[in-house]
Amino acid sequence: MPSKYVIHTRPVAARVRPIASSGIIAWEEGCLKCAVCVKKQCVYKVYDRRGLDSQMKDSIDNECMSCLRCVQGCPKELIHKSMIPEFRDMGDSYWTPEIIEKIWRQAETGKIPVSGGGYPGRFSGPGFDTMWTDMSEIVRPTRDGIHGREYISTSIDLGGTLPVVDWRDAAQNELPIDVPIPILLQTPEFGAYGKEALKGWAMAANHLGTFLAPGKRKGEIRETRYQHCLIPEVAGTEASRVHHRIVEAKWCPEITNAAPAKKGRRLSVRVPAVPGSEEKVISLVQNGITIIHLAADRNGESADGGTVFIKDVIRRCHSSLLDEGIRDRVTLLASGGFSLAEHVAKAIICGADGVFVDVPLLVSLGCRMCGRCDKGLSCPADIERATSDWVAGRVINLIGAWHSQLLEVMGAMGIRDVRRLRGETGRAMFFEDLDGSAFRELGRMEEGSELE
Repeated sequence: MPSKYVIHTRPVAARVRPIASSGIIAWEEGCLKCAVCVKKQCVYKVYDRRGLDSQMKDSIDNECMSCLRCVQGCPKELIHKSMIPEFRDMGDSYWTPEIIEKIWRQAETGKIPVSGGGYPGRFSGPGFDTMWTDMSEIVRPTRDGIHGREYISTSIDLGGTLPVVDWRDAAQNELPIDVPIPILLQTPEFGAYGKEALKGWAMAANHLGTFLAPGKRKGEIRETRYQHCLIPEVAGTEASRVHHRIVEAKWCPEITNAAPAKKGRRLSVRVPAVPGSEEKVISLVQNGITIIHLAADRNGESADGGTVFIKDVIRRCHSSLLDEGIRDRVTLLASGGFSLAEHVAKAIICGADGVFVDVPLLVSLGCRMCGRCDKGLSCPADIERATSDWVAGRVINLIGAWHSQLLEVMGAMGIRDVRRLRGETGRAMFFEDLDGSAFRELGRMEEGSELE
């Protein structure tokens, strides 16, 4: 049995003070000058450390733990807690302010965010919120936690297995590439980041034992020690001339003729996540492609602007490969819309082997998803001036927190290998299936009609 894979994290503070969700408003006018002010009684001592940074932001907004003791204890009710408008303006309908704040905290601490107040969200919603995972084993958790004596493997294989082993052709009998975590890194398609951020992401991929797909910016990462963990994007005709373990090319009808001929190299084909992707996937696998990347947009929606979500595309491709009896001959990777750690487990349950993470890498560096960089304006988080060591530390913390949450989900299911989780849809519930089984027989109801 291989040694246990653990991601060691350390606190990495933000370079620019992040926007807090709420802030303290303390009115001085009308103060009774109590002998013992409620501000001095703060158990977290946030008022003692209160100050202004270079951007004139009040430190108390980030340090306040929202216990509301000072708000309730002031006899003149001069202290108030209110929402900060800038926080509500961050992100969009998919990358909500709450998701951005969670990524910031995980990148800073490397720990699982725990609210202690249960789940406050809605019962169902779009995207990954339409499915729930089975947590039946949570009633008897292990005594020493997810990092204790219990062994849970999160390793995946990049490259499928052959149906028949031909000992006369050694080039066809290559072993898959082992990756200790089902998360690969991918540079975002937007954002004001430079070479230092790219180098930091490569450093993080090297430290984590995974891969980084730098897209067209591969040439900006010149350090030799990081080349082995890169997946450069190339044109189909150039795939056999690139000296990397894995190269990626966009799908085209002639892509199967561009597979690397030399031993030790694999071709990953990037297929747009659109309705009908399963036909392309089956054709690629039958022609010898062993790694397929299903790519959606950053909100997880269909790459052609449709409304199909990435999890549904994964399920269809996985089911189609099973029906053809060729599922084990390919590694299915997916990208787009993975904003929370739980999305990794849900994508694997739907049938993916692993996922690419892109936008969270940028958010972990302080990005607010404000869109200023798209307009040529300056970045409020000043990401371009971040050092590579700081970038690597933040990303390692983020992936470390996501890895811990993946172990929590698998431990609660009683599953000890992430490969066993792949396609295990029986350990999840899907809202559309439940809704259909409960109400399909009722038929379509018109306004004003009555049930018999």
